[in-house]
Amino acid sequence: MNKLLITNARLVNEGEIRDADVLIEGERIARIEASITPRDGVEVIDAAGRLLMPGMIDDQVHFREPGLTNKGDLATESAAAVAGGITSFMDMPNVNPQTTTRQALVDKYALAEHRCTANYGFYLGATNRNIEEIKALEVGEACGIKVFMGASTGDMLVNDSTALERIFQHAPVMVVTHCEHSPTIWDNEAKARAEYGDSVPMSEHPAIRSASACLKSSSVAVDLARRFDALLHVLHLTTALEMALFSKAHRSEKRITAEVCVHHLWFDESRYEDLGTRIKCNPAIKAASDREALVKAINEGRIDVIATDHAPHTSSEKKQGYFKAPAGLPLVQHALLVLFDLADRGEISHELIVERACHAPADLFGVHERGYVREGWYADLVIVDPAKPYRVDKSNLLCKCHWSPFEGHEFSSTVDMTLVNGEFVYRDGELTKNIAGQRLEFNRAR
Repeated sequence: MNKLLITNARLVNEGEIRDADVLIEGERIARIEASITPRDGVEVIDAAGRLLMPGMIDDQVHFREPGLTNKGDLATESAAAVAGGITSFMDMPNVNPQTTTRQALVDKYALAEHRCTANYGFYLGATNRNIEEIKALEVGEACGIKVFMGASTGDMLVNDSTALERIFQHAPVMVVTHCEHSPTIWDNEAKARAEYGDSVPMSEHPAIRSASACLKSSSVAVDLARRFDALLHVLHLTTALEMALFSKAHRSEKRITAEVCVHHLWFDESRYEDLGTRIKCNPAIKAASDREALVKAINEGRIDVIATDHAPHTSSEKKQGYFKAPAGLPLVQHALLVLFDLADRGEISHELIVERACHAPADLFGVHERGYVREGWYADLVIVDPAKPYRVDKSNLLCKCHWSPFEGHEFSSTVDMTLVNGEFVYRDGELTKNIAGQRLEFNRAR
């Protein structure tokens, strides 16, 4: 059994920052104390006052496997994730073939085994016609049921009202939703075409994928959850208008929760001018006032989880015009650095980063013994140097698509080390090649 002692750390965990040493034995945390004396046979890592935290649990990624592996795959994207301090991920079902049956889930888990550097879980996708598969799902087979209540990249739109009611009524686990009202978007697209033809500028994206389109759909999802007492988690919120739908209560008191993604906390619509389709995503990045409302909602408790919606596309695909360029950004490698920059700006705290990006997803999805730094729990840990800048350029990009909307930006912090199940998977700017990821265990039922 390998033994590792991390000394002189500033532990960020469970709402506080304190000095701590952490002893790891095998894949578990054995002891957490103010000071632990090293013993023979124990590797010692001196954190030298750097921040130690649980690994980020990303509840929304698109790693593109199976079927779309020219953009990314489970191996490449999970490796990029651990370089960014993400130790567990939950992958979406809009792949090829789509993950809309229990057998497809089994097949996808088989693909992931012994190939993922981070821990992994998968969603079952909902369609207008697969209610029997949803009813048959057992707790632990999937992290949740993904419902596309708005057309996005891929073809999994659930737009039949009866089908939606049955999904919310019978879902045995949490329902997670992409909320945009497609008819509103299609009307807005028609208006944009009438004005610009096929040369619609990217600046029109937040008007086409409008705040009202988001609110109309998320309101329906919230209403369905209340009617059927379903567990609902609304993904990648983007608007000030929607914040009133969500409670400030602690997540333990809520059955309807909310997520925001790092790019919606970082960018606003002013960046379409220089980044164009590189920041095209669905739902759209919107006004500065919307970004500010999202930050406020994190601090208030209306938004429970921070994630990425990592969705890589090739550089050539993203260079196409507005209607042809696909929506999605590669984000896992830099998500935690974005949050630490926001903390440097005084918008959120280090404690809140851990609360929303580590603790909350573990609690909401019932992730077994991860998401916290606790004795006996899995050693999924990250050491961050908040005083060491990190500049993004082509030479240090790890995602298969090999581009980033952050190229040229210097973040204020650096992810120094990442451990997954007690093994170093990223250290001093390099992947260790240890494939340490395990299948996540989920134990939260409806």
